[in-house]
Amino acid sequence: MLLRRIYQFLLIYALGVSFLIVLKYALGLSDYVIPSLTVLWNTSHEVLGAYSIDVISTLFVAIIGQFLSILLALLVGISGRKATWFGSFIKVAAYNVQAYPIVAIAPIIFILLGDGFLSRLLIAAMICYFPMLLAVVGIMSEPVPDIELFYRQTQRMRWQLEVKIRAFENLSKLTTVIVGSATLAMAGTIVAEFIAASEGIGYSIRIALYQSDLAKIVVALFMIGITLSVYQGVLEGVGQIVKRTWTR
Repeated sequence: MLLRRIYQFLLIYALGVSFLIVLKYALGLSDYVIPSLTVLWNTSHEVLGAYSIDVISTLFVAIIGQFLSILLALLVGISGRKATWFGSFIKVAAYNVQAYPIVAIAPIIFILLGDGFLSRLLIAAMICYFPMLLAVVGIMSEPVPDIELFYRQTQRMRWQLEVKIRAFENLSKLTTVIVGSATLAMAGTIVAEFIAASEGIGYSIRIALYQSDLAKIVVALFMIGITLSVYQGVLEGVGQIVKRTWTR
């Protein structure tokens, strides 16, 4: 699974770079506009160490932000699973938070919290929170009649058991959503770093953009893609382990 993720990314990345190279020679563009393979190779050797540290910093923030968004989505999903006034209020309040685009909220966050770790973390969590929320609310609001009926008839149903039953029956969906939210968490962190931060791969991309250095941007995209592919592969593997363990 992990190797498949890496292979797929390398294939997509190779196609993208090939398109740039074909475009470069078809239009006769200079290395300043679109770098050649030689320039890309030399640039990768030049910035690989620094970009590796940057992308690890970005991934660290993304993982924590994703973890917080999962916890919050579970909390809201469990609290709002019942078709009661309180449950409806919780879900409506959670949905309304996402009514405002993060690009509009990000400057306010940076003004209040500055350009440090907390700002990056909060933006990453907010961006990947909503897909998690939709999935968790949908799963927790949908009963599993055949199983739940037995426990209700025997008067052994508790809210903890109800949550476990619904989570287990939809474990594949939860795993898919969590893996997908990793991309959003990473993207959210990069956006935060690009807008106003002093570290991370997003900040490095912003510097490369100001320098009009496409080679550094292409190398940064490779570092982001390969790191994200490994992380998603690990998440999928953990999901499979949890599913097998829970089934036993």
